[in-house]
Amino acid sequence: MEKEVTLDKLKIKEKGIIITLNGSGAVFRRLLEMGVNKGCEVEVAKIAPLGDPIDIKVRGYNLSLRKKEAAMIVVEVTG
Repeated sequence: MEKEVTLDKLKIKEKGIIITLNGSGAVFRRLLEMGVNKGCEVEVAKIAPLGDPIDIKVRGYNLSLRKKEAAMIVVEVTG
């Protein structure tokens, strides 16, 4: 199963490898500073009832992202 989607499209427990981050500005820099970089594996841990925010696991810690921020991250689905 090799397909590219944005992180906000993954379901709980699905994993992916970050291919690219789209965007710029403060949010983009913040994601990079928190270790959300190309080549990292991410897993969707939890999604709020209305779909926002999305909790992910990256580099061994949990991170909460707005749906808009998750939509900036393109991943290759691995499981």
